[in-house]
Amino acid sequence: MNPDIYAELGIQPVINAMGNVTLLGGSTLSPAVEAAMEQANRHFAPLEEVLDKSGQAIARQLGAESAFVTSGCFAALVLGIAGIMTGNDPEKIARLPDTAGMKNEILLQKAMRYHYDRCITVPGGRLVEVGNEQGTTADQLAAAIGEQTAGVLYFARGETIPGVLSLAEVVRVAHEHGVPVIVDAASELYPIDHMLGRVASGADLVCFGAKYLGAQNSAGILCGRAEWVRAARLNNFVSYESHRNRAMGRGYKLDRQEIVAVTVALKEWLTMDHEERLQRDAERIEVVNRTLADLSHVTTRTQWDAEREPWMRLLIGIDPDKLGKSMETVIAEMRSGNPPVWVRNDGKDLAIMVNMLQDDEVGVLADRLRQVLSME
Repeated sequence: MNPDIYAELGIQPVINAMGNVTLLGGSTLSPAVEAAMEQANRHFAPLEEVLDKSGQAIARQLGAESAFVTSGCFAALVLGIAGIMTGNDPEKIARLPDTAGMKNEILLQKAMRYHYDRCITVPGGRLVEVGNEQGTTADQLAAAIGEQTAGVLYFARGETIPGVLSLAEVVRVAHEHGVPVIVDAASELYPIDHMLGRVASGADLVCFGAKYLGAQNSAGILCGRAEWVRAARLNNFVSYESHRNRAMGRGYKLDRQEIVAVTVALKEWLTMDHEERLQRDAERIEVVNRTLADLSHVTTRTQWDAEREPWMRLLIGIDPDKLGKSMETVIAEMRSGNPPVWVRNDGKDLAIMVNMLQDDEVGVLADRLRQVLSME
């Protein structure tokens, strides 16, 4: 029997009530995904072929022209933007992030600015804001497209921000001016029609985070038009070796086990019973609700947009004056217990994600919340 590796290394495991967050490892692999990784681990295979064949399988499932597995959604965005700027030109590929003399401007609606738009500047792109904090018009987007415009980045989760252009409108305007669109659709995975709709939107490249599908934290998917997927792949780690092109994506390495795992996880996600998955999460939330029901200074409500969100979450409101604790103190106490429980701070509320919990952790989470939120 193998020793507990966390104990051996002196690491304290935590209960993850934050969901698929990078800081805690992203996801829990299913038995099928683990088995695929173990099978791939037994034999070597040329990574170009692994990327090719897995990409073909992924593209078929998503209805895309082409696809390949990347080392996370952020890497997919970086490689996609790199490909938009370099095309298939080996000299340009070797120069990144030096983009002098290239079309290097990537447009992004100002109201859509977000933490991960750093993906534009990593490969040498220049971020150009369009519109203002109140929104963007189609005319403003059209006027912003110039001789140095390489592409448009669209943050799919931000589509509900008041005043922003829809993805369909951005694609229309960009394509009228011969400019490609790349979409950050990291967690845009459910409903399945919504996920596939992002791929079928007319956007040239679409990026997903594979951790949300149940693959490992370290993987993503880039899919879309074949010409742009090929350009992105030429900027990736395998091309650095096979094409000797000094691509800036050399550090975005994946192994065969990770690549095949994504194909299995995607297939599972597209074929699983999501009603059953959501019912499980609803039952977990109800356990927490019942445990906190008699705390008069605590409110609970379930938040879920069934038309665009894969997971439910429980929002817990507290009265800091009655409780005698701030939100920050509550979170710190949750993390300092044994076992530590990590929860989200959603501004005025605690946000509890239950989709990454193990079955035997649900009761522990509920009891710890009651303990920390009790005035006894």
